[in-house]
Amino acid sequence: MTAPNDPRPAEPPSESRTRIIRRAPTGPIPTIPTSPTTQIPRQVPSGEPTRSAPPIRLPAPADEPTSTTAVAACAVSIVSGWATSVVATDLIAGWWRTDRLFCIAVAFLAIVFASTTISGVIMLLQHRPLGRQLIAAGAVVAVLTYGGVFIAGAHVAWIVYTLWVLPVASVVLAFYPQLKEFAEQRIGSRRR
Repeated sequence: MTAPNDPRPAEPPSESRTRIIRRAPTGPIPTIPTSPTTQIPRQVPSGEPTRSAPPIRLPAPADEPTSTTAVAACAVSIVSGWATSVVATDLIAGWWRTDRLFCIAVAFLAIVFASTTISGVIMLLQHRPLGRQLIAAGAVVAVLTYGGVFIAGAHVAWIVYTLWVLPVASVVLAFYPQLKEFAEQRIGSRRR
């Protein structure tokens, strides 16, 4: 382009200079023809009113927890994780000056518990079977942590002695469908 005061006329740009930049189209926007759908419509006999069928809901497989059970297991696991972390932190803070090896063991158990429980909760909500095993492994570690409280003879509030029920409840909820199948098989074998 030329400057406003430049006496030379503007030359049209050569094709080699404008290979990258293209001008915008000046014509009307082309219309795209509609394509037919890929679904074959259901033929309705003449004279019969048309109605839509209700959606079909398939039941969950017997070995997989339902959504309600999975959410309940996850909620109990989260509360159990919080309680176990509080107890582990209290143990470490209270025993650090007298028994550091015990505190390191409790911290290791707390880290293993947290990693397995968090992974198990995520996988259980994604309906992956490994989530149940991870929640069970985390519950075993939590019970070991509570066992450390009882073995050490730590002076703790009375509620701590009942908190071991939370990890056990999370395992029961996580494995509920399999427990239900197991119980039905046991009852069926007794009747024979």
